[in-house]
Amino acid sequence: MSAKQNILAKLRNSLSGTTPLADDFDETLVTQPWSYPPEQRLARLRELMEAVHTEIHLTRSDAWPALLQRLLVERDLPSLLIAPNTEHGQQLQTHWRTSACTIPLKAYDRPIEEWKAELFNDTPASLTGTLGAIAATGSLIVWPSREEPRLMSLVPPVHFALLKASEVYDNLYEAQRKQQWAAGMPTNALLISGPSKTADIEQVLAYGAHGPKDLVVLILEDA
Repeated sequence: MSAKQNILAKLRNSLSGTTPLADDFDETLVTQPWSYPPEQRLARLRELMEAVHTEIHLTRSDAWPALLQRLLVERDLPSLLIAPNTEHGQQLQTHWRTSACTIPLKAYDRPIEEWKAELFNDTPASLTGTLGAIAATGSLIVWPSREEPRLMSLVPPVHFALLKASEVYDNLYEAQRKQQWAAGMPTNALLISGPSKTADIEQVLAYGAHGPKDLVVLILEDA
């Protein structure tokens, strides 16, 4: 028996003859103070995120690629990192072809070991989807995946994120329940409330110290 198996066996045996405690968890403790009328969720999310320097744009499912293109041009960003096999990645590539946009789209389609230096030193912006948002804390929910690894939202200086307005939840507990997180958790679940910031050095607030210095959220009002 391996050391791991030995430890697990001891843990199981320690429960022998014991009686489980009744589950008396009261979900109102984590929901009632942080519940909002549906028409107020988006406004609260915007208020909290914009308070920490997040840039938010309201758009539609058929209009966000053109908006993103305009924002890239206005910021003079030379390229954009995307996940080409996602639905939004394919939609963006189609728009790029029809609009004859000349800003290069970089595909995250290979192991990080093959292009680590390029990602960290020559990738100015990225686009990712989200799993929703939390009105109570003003946070985006991002689940890294095989198509959109965690580094996409953490490394490039500018992070563009797509959010469906219908997926703004009151609180984290509601999001977990409605999306059935218990059925399968990701390796990482990220809650992003704004650009990276720190005040470690002389308590002077600085943005971009440990991640993106700019967070731009495109909210799809019709989705």
